[in-house]
Amino acid sequence: MRLSHLRICNVFVVLLCIGTSLTSCSGPSDSNSGPLERISNHVQEMADDGMEGRETGTAGEAKASAWIDSIFKSQGLTPMGEDGSFQMFSYKPHPPMQMHGHGDSTSIGMALVQEIHGQNVLYALPQNNQRWGVIGAHYDHLGYGDDNSLFRGDPQIHNGADDNASGVAGMLELSNRFSNKNEPQSLLFAAFSGEEKGLWGSNQFCKKPTVSLDSIDYMINFDMIGRLRGDTLAVYGTGTSPRWMELLESCNDEGFVFIPSESGVGPSDHTSFYLEGIPVLHFFTGQHPDYHKPSDTADKINAEGILRIVNFVERLMVRLNSEDEWIFTKTKDQDDESTPSFKVTLGVIPDYLFDGEGMRIDGVSDGRPAANAGMIRGDVVKQIDTTIVTDMMSYMTALSLFEPGIESNVTIERKGKLEQVIVLWD
Repeated sequence: MRLSHLRICNVFVVLLCIGTSLTSCSGPSDSNSGPLERISNHVQEMADDGMEGRETGTAGEAKASAWIDSIFKSQGLTPMGEDGSFQMFSYKPHPPMQMHGHGDSTSIGMALVQEIHGQNVLYALPQNNQRWGVIGAHYDHLGYGDDNSLFRGDPQIHNGADDNASGVAGMLELSNRFSNKNEPQSLLFAAFSGEEKGLWGSNQFCKKPTVSLDSIDYMINFDMIGRLRGDTLAVYGTGTSPRWMELLESCNDEGFVFIPSESGVGPSDHTSFYLEGIPVLHFFTGQHPDYHKPSDTADKINAEGILRIVNFVERLMVRLNSEDEWIFTKTKDQDDESTPSFKVTLGVIPDYLFDGEGMRIDGVSDGRPAANAGMIRGDVVKQIDTTIVTDMMSYMTALSLFEPGIESNVTIERKGKLEQVIVLWD
């Protein structure tokens, strides 16, 4: 999952198990397991060191796509890619600037950047009508730590158990369930790559869809659903159809406490579909200190929480598939003019599931202003100098007022008590 501001080779498939290239290779043999065991097994396989962090364009991505392909195939689904089940795409990232200097003469050049090749994995149930529902999850991650890594140290495998082995596991459990239903459903299951690079895979699908975009009624996206805490579940895109909230509440046998966000634009693959006029929902269980670090490992995943989300979404999809169509509505999205720009940060991970007043901290980066000021996870920022912080937007507005090298008084709430710390902005 990417949390940056969004603007809108063929890799040869590696056999699932070649010798001992994967430390664990259960493959599709767990198809007769129970749902909780299946989900746990899928997370462990995707987040195994043998996948090498699943970075787009690498052998690790190819291993992961081959493994996903084998699971879908074992469920009896129909390939829906451009080359069997695969849809290839190629991108050339923006090249980094390089400084070339000698004496008093300095020039700026562009470093050579090779084109990156990735692939989506697409399967479907036999079509029952002319309408489609799409269920998606990205399977790529950061490899040994690309530019999006928040880890500072020697390169290590970023296994991405929550981001996004958890979403893939949820999608595969849903595809397994619907493949065993008696009545046919028109469902397309999409494992996207290139999400961490900038939604490359989902953009490719929407530019060259393997089913007509006009026939897609909705898209459901699983990204980081592996850290459910209590009953709180974030749901993005609730404003992209006028009936989403009514449907969510009527299917909520799990007793979730929803944190809804109306916007169809967000840091994951559902955005590509929303921009094509398709109603979307994105499910998310919240940020954590292991985000984009090697410590995002399978042992920290709440498999029971993923199962609860899958149970809920299955009910949701049964209802959706009984509808003739699902109406789209455009949402009011923040743009560059309405979003404050700022030159400083606290060096924290916000808690995006917090619905109280202020900005609650879910992670603190070592050596950054918040850590240097003694702020810790769980603190709620209430005020920065004279600016009151009530939510994320007011927090960003406050940051836009400061420059590096100056100090500010920051009021935080810790365990119900207000405290004040001095922050030196960098």
